[in-house]
Amino acid sequence: MYDRIINSVKHINEATAGFAPEIGIILGTGLGGLVQEIDIKHSLPYEQIPDFPVSTVEGHSGKLIFGMLGGKRIVAMQGRFHYYEGYTMQQVVFPVRVMKFLGITNLFLSNASGGVNPDFEVGDLMLITDHINLFPAHPLIGKNDDRLGPRFPDMSEAYDHSLLARAKAVAAELGIKVQEGVYVGLSGPTFETPAEYKYVRIIGGDTVGMSTVPEVITARHMNLPCFGISVITDLGVPGKIVEVSHEEVQKVAKVAEKQMTRLMTELIARI
Repeated sequence: MYDRIINSVKHINEATAGFAPEIGIILGTGLGGLVQEIDIKHSLPYEQIPDFPVSTVEGHSGKLIFGMLGGKRIVAMQGRFHYYEGYTMQQVVFPVRVMKFLGITNLFLSNASGGVNPDFEVGDLMLITDHINLFPAHPLIGKNDDRLGPRFPDMSEAYDHSLLARAKAVAAELGIKVQEGVYVGLSGPTFETPAEYKYVRIIGGDTVGMSTVPEVITARHMNLPCFGISVITDLGVPGKIVEVSHEEVQKVAKVAEKQMTRLMTELIARI
């Protein structure tokens, strides 16, 4: 793993003339529009990066974007990898490790998810305060490499409290409505049944999705602070559950991403 990370980093540094990002961004389904706000310096298709998987999901473009956003040097994944695509967990989280070794000091993540909190509405933005991991595999299983992080990483602050506080302040100033809550990660690729939505709510979840959790676990393994935000694209609330399609999820995400982009850009500017 370590050798593959170093190999990818070396290639990227050569391709970007040593561009050193401060912040990493992972963009979720239908949320790639943030890239339009980036002053792009370099753009690398995943297939040109050694050991990088290639995204297979519609709504995930598959590029590593380097540039300026909010006055900061950033690297953005325009398209992420999911366990349901058939990758191992180590492949899913590989880009997070590469970004850490490129020099990022904060990781921002976005996703589209299904809301199970009855106070949520379609199109809401939810700041992730914590998560529950229900994936059938774990990104840290196997022999630990101390060069990457400790054998038993602490997860008491998976989502950085100071970044959450700043995000709430920024949202209030910009007049952007935000919710807060716990994200539950499942493998997918099926959307949840009504009983599964109910289960997620009973165990303490506010929203449910198929990403984010493995990447945050990996980031925290490397002591990388994380900020996560979910766009509520459908509801798993009794009486409000309707048939969901990937196309509908992308459509709702496109509408909500303008507010998400404003919030994340201003938050990045204040770090």
